[in-house]
Amino acid sequence: MSLFEQIKLLNSQELHSNVNVLASLVLTMSDQSPEMLLPTVKYQILVYYGESLYHTKNYRKAESVLRKALQLKKSMSKAKGKSQGLSPVEMTPEIDVKYQIYLCHFQLNQFNEAISILESIPGRQRTARINMALAKLYYQNGMERSAITSYKEVLKECPLAMQAALGLLALGVKGAEVASLMQNGTSTIPSIEWLPSWIKAFAHLHAREHQQSVATFKQLENKSLLRDCVDILVALGNAYYCNGDFANALMVLEKAHTLDPLGLRGMDLFAAVLAREKKLKELENLSSQLLSVSDVAPEPWIAMAYFCHATKKGTRGVYFAQKACLISPRNIEALLLKGFILTELKRVQDALVHFKEAYKIAPYRFEAHKGLVDGYMALGRNREAIVYASNCCKQLGQSPRALCLYASVLAKDALSVEKAKTLLEKALKQDPNYLDAVYQIVEIYEQERQYQKGIELLKKQAEVQSTCRLHQLLGDLLSKINEHEKALHHFSIALNMDPTNPRALEGAQRVEQHPESLEGSYDVEVEDIGDSETGGELEESEVEAVWSDVEYS
Repeated sequence: MSLFEQIKLLNSQELHSNVNVLASLVLTMSDQSPEMLLPTVKYQILVYYGESLYHTKNYRKAESVLRKALQLKKSMSKAKGKSQGLSPVEMTPEIDVKYQIYLCHFQLNQFNEAISILESIPGRQRTARINMALAKLYYQNGMERSAITSYKEVLKECPLAMQAALGLLALGVKGAEVASLMQNGTSTIPSIEWLPSWIKAFAHLHAREHQQSVATFKQLENKSLLRDCVDILVALGNAYYCNGDFANALMVLEKAHTLDPLGLRGMDLFAAVLAREKKLKELENLSSQLLSVSDVAPEPWIAMAYFCHATKKGTRGVYFAQKACLISPRNIEALLLKGFILTELKRVQDALVHFKEAYKIAPYRFEAHKGLVDGYMALGRNREAIVYASNCCKQLGQSPRALCLYASVLAKDALSVEKAKTLLEKALKQDPNYLDAVYQIVEIYEQERQYQKGIELLKKQAEVQSTCRLHQLLGDLLSKINEHEKALHHFSIALNMDPTNPRALEGAQRVEQHPESLEGSYDVEVEDIGDSETGGELEESEVEAVWSDVEYS
């Protein structure tokens, strides 16, 4: 058995570190004595060597060795007419070598070089895996039209390439066109009747039609054959999350994680809702479990960042969020989370950079709009905040949370408080139990000393839902009309829910120590709030100009 056959044997047994040693020795010998190896044999040894270097994670050297193989192949082609005494060695096709070089560049985050090597393959010779790799790279580089073309080529060859179909839907291709591409090659396949509904559900999701998406995913999940399908549950949880229904998102994503503890997809959103609901123990367990599954995917690092963020370890949270960004530069959850943590650390300018990047990639995400609005408000640049809040209502529709975001900016200025109240009333008309709207409008009632009106609204909400802030606000208003015993009762409920709530603690202490002086200590003039918050930056004409962009009839 020759040295080449020994290398081939080691390669077939996937003894990659052994291939590295033997191939290096044999190639050195060949350099000293060129006649030792035929060109075809040397080419194949270089390919085996490059592949083994890749598998042992020496990506830079693997890329260099594989390029040497291509150069040798090129020189062999030029010498085609000359007698070479070729041996019957099965040579790895040039396309496969280029694909292996692409993998090296991808691992090194050299995405432009990865695109270049794949594009050097003629279009007619590109297989489905090459087109799929190109589509992902094009999408990552913002080359949407090229990505769409490549994804379509994948579906023509492999009509059930589900990730390619999702890629097209994410890029705005209509569900009907995607269905046509897929069904052309699947019409005779049995047990495929769920496919049209699957396409429809994801088409709604990527078109931001979240209620229709939820309804279609639930229909799919309720079908006996697809019951407890983790992929569908994760997609359903995503739809709930994007629609702002965090309670249902938590329930569905928790079920998906229970069914598949080793799954990573959607676990970044699961971490987000756990952090939102302050389920810190569950969040800590989730982050540890995900990290044990993989440390080269963004989801475990995002979960770790959320845990640090929730436990007030902002600097470590930024570090973990940055690790996720390095692994997946266009990961929306990582960009948003890093932005929110930087905002909390008072590094608002840095936060705005990340929110703008998230906004550029995913303008349909409410959190990107909110991050930008909150950031500009923190910098006292209220005019920019109003512009972004107005855009939120235009791009995402006048949903309760978009209206509340806009109202939260307008309420900071005395000249636009009434308009903010109108928006909040519209939000409550759509969803009478939307707490963000309740909190904001009650605070406006408090500023206007319409205490009884605020108390009535809060008591009505308390009949259907109970939160710390709701009872804290109710305690504040009751104390202002000298209902001190009732106020203390609600402050106590708030503190039972969150013993560290500062406003509930302060309110309870005031009622207990100085019940007779509450009216004077709490009163704040609306005009004073307007002056202090905006610093006179907004003229009434500017507010009117932006306000006219949103109809609220």
